[in-house]
Formats: sequence, C-alpha cells, structure tokens
Amino acid sequence: MAENDLPKKLVQSGLRPELMPQHVAFVMDGNRRWALARGLTTLEGYEAGTDTLKKIVELSTAWGIRVITVFAFSQDNFRRPQEDVNYTLESIERGIRDTMDVYARKGFRVHVAGDRSRMPTSLQDVAREAEEMTRNNSQYHCIIAVCYSGRWDIVQACRELATKVQDNMLRPEDIDEEMLAGHLSTNALGEFGCPDLVIRTSGELRLSNFLLWQSAYAELYFSNTLWPDFGEDDYLQALKDFQSRERRFGQRKSSQQE
Repeated sequence: MAENDLPKKLVQSGLRPELMPQHVAFVMDGNRRWALARGLTTLEGYEAGTDTLKKIVELSTAWGIRVITVFAFSQDNFRRPQEDVNYTLESIERGIRDTMDVYARKGFRVHVAGDRSRMPTSLQDVAREAEEMTRNNSQYHCIIAVCYSGRWDIVQACRELATKVQDNMLRPEDIDEEMLAGHLSTNALGEFGCPDLVIRTSGELRLSNFLLWQSAYAELYFSNTLWPDFGEDDYLQALKDFQSRERRFGQRKSSQQE
C-alpha cells in the first residue's frame, strides 16, 4: 500500500506503510472486568467487545493489514464453572453471527480454529455458515480461535502426522518444521499463518496458550486498556511500537557480525 493511499491519521502518526504487519493477533481480554466496573452484565461486556472487534476489522482493512486472529475462548476456560462456559460460548456464537455481514462486506475470509468436537452444535453450525458465506473472499482473512489452545494445536498436528506414518504415507525422518506447520489450524494461510504482532489487552503479560508455535518470532505488545475500550489510538500505539522494533529472526546485524 502506497503512503498516499493510507488514511490521514495513519500517516500523521508517522507509521511507514512498508513496515506495517501483515498479520496481527489479539488476545481480547477484559470484557467481564469492563462490565463489572460499570455495573453492567457480563453479556453487555461481551456485546461491547463484539463492537470493538467490528472496529478492529474496519481499521485493519483500511490500514492494509491482511490477517487478524482473535482469541475468543481457550480450552483452558473449560475449567471455569459450567454456567460461565455455556454463557461465554453462547456470546461467541452470537458475536460471530452478528459480525458475519461485516466480514463478508469487507472481503474477509473467516476461519474458525479450534476443537470443534468441544463446541456446542449450534456454534459449530454458525462457524460453518460464516466460513461458507465468506469462502470466496481472499483479500483479507480472520481467524477466530474458539475452544483453542496452542498446545492442542501442536498435539493435533502431531497426531495427523503420526497417522500418516502409521499408514506408511510418511517416514518419520521426513517430518520437519515446515511439514508440522502445515498441519496446524492456521495452515490455510500459508505464508501469513504466523502473526507479526500479538496484542493482548487488559494488562495481563502472558500468551495464555495462544498460537504458541506460530508466535515464535512475533512481536508482543501488552496494553493496559480493557478490550471494549481498545480503540483506534490504542491500535496506532501498538503499531508504532511494532515499527520501532528491530526484527532479526535470530540473526545479527551485519555490523555486529564483524
């Protein structure tokens, strides 16, 4: 994207189009705390969070960010009381349904990543509907991680490879990092399967089992802002911080190698 094609506020922020991340992942944390602080119901907190996600989709397309991944529900969250689990999954189902038209209109292809066997049937149906509705889109991609964990993702990839070895379709010595990556839940994105930037809101300073393999070289940014309050200025600050970093991917600068 050329600089003269970027929105005015992006240019005024000093961001360089050639350094924009192609894939940004979000740990959308703080919906419940946001609601409690305002005397609102948890449902209202998640509804506010869905509105924030719509804004992030809009901004990402305007700024030329091709892929966004959002962590909606972790497998670790199943340790919570069953009533809370059911409530959260129902909110996610409603959120996907309410944003499907936004994804379709903005040219996003939606993929729901996670263990579908643990999803309620109605959520599985909504996930398939969203994927089918947007399957012809290719300009942008949105991965919604539900009933997901980074460890689960790696294990399920290993199981697929082990099955191929057992069926004599593959030799163990043929398995390498690229092959394993091709069996992760984000494999459909190819070169964009790994995030350049992972943003977590609400002040927590951890990945919480999110995209563990894929985030090996991602830049991490932690915001104190609760997810429903995460707006354009917060997003711009995260991108400015990203562009200020030097990404070496394990290599040294030529001056340091001498």
